[in-house]
Amino acid sequence: MQPTGNSPWSHTHVFDEGNRAAEKGTRVVMLITAAMMFVEIAAGWWFNSMALLADGWHMSSHAVAIGLSALAYTAARRYANDRRFAFGTWKIEVLAGFASAIFLLGVALLMLSGSVERLLSPQPIQFAEAIVVATLGLAVNIGCALILHAAHDTGHGHHHGHHHGHSHAGDDTHGHDHPSHQSHDSERAPAHPEHGSPGGTDLNLRAAYLHVVADAATSVLAIVALLGGMVYGWGWLDPAMGIVGSFLVARWAFGLISDTGRVLLDREMDHPLVDKVRQALTGDTAWQAPPQIDDLHVWRVGRDKFAVIASLASDDPSLTPAAVRQVLARYAELAHVSVEVNRPGDLRKLQAPPAAA
Repeated sequence: MQPTGNSPWSHTHVFDEGNRAAEKGTRVVMLITAAMMFVEIAAGWWFNSMALLADGWHMSSHAVAIGLSALAYTAARRYANDRRFAFGTWKIEVLAGFASAIFLLGVALLMLSGSVERLLSPQPIQFAEAIVVATLGLAVNIGCALILHAAHDTGHGHHHGHHHGHSHAGDDTHGHDHPSHQSHDSERAPAHPEHGSPGGTDLNLRAAYLHVVADAATSVLAIVALLGGMVYGWGWLDPAMGIVGSFLVARWAFGLISDTGRVLLDREMDHPLVDKVRQALTGDTAWQAPPQIDDLHVWRVGRDKFAVIASLASDDPSLTPAAVRQVLARYAELAHVSVEVNRPGDLRKLQAPPAAA
């Protein structure tokens, strides 16, 4: 979100700087995969080889999914300062990872159906040609995996932390202080937080990597099966390995669906950071008495960055939004903190019946 003015409390909502290396890496891998796909389809048509055609169309699904990952990086970077995104554009990458996982699951289902069909209705296999194709595909996938591994983010961007405090003292119609504005102060979290944050996982890059690894794994299984069939005449081994590969790919796909879905649905309240925040709010020695936590929300806004909304109730005058922000500043993971402090004593005064005349 673009700053709305020159106020010292103005700030942006760019919590994740993106992953330029991964963006470039996925684009290169997509181009390599697409080129290999066209070569196999053209060669299959020219040599009338169903093995080449099938593998070429199989690679097309991976090319589309990896291309989606590259597009997501570009879109997240291009719209990073678009104010329509309340908490930044990082989840565009996560959404692409989720869609890519669905593609991966589709690949597993196609592998399973094709393998079962071949198992029930065996067909002649051109072993030598198929081994060459599988070996070439494996070499390409190993190269692509190395590119994506090199693109793995080593510096997770810069921390952009800004904290919002709300002080609720009562209803101003009854003569109590009730600020109608928010106070914002931008403060950088300590370079060495008290509790370190584990490096965040780039789910979009992981999705692209899984597509490459899945293709490589199926190539290895295919080579083993084809060698077994060529040497020992075990024609059934090829579809059997296909079934094994489909379950392996499906397992990876479901894992990625679970991880990306959790982020997209903001299901983060079981994250260890939540207990740390809760303990800091109620157990800090700075308070004369621990506050009551009326409301607490923690959700992810970047690979390793979180937003927090906390509503506290306390009559302790030392417990202010600014003091709470200072306590939570020890956690570098917290990039956006909103604090509300309510005063139960003032509420009781408001609810008390008027004194008799």
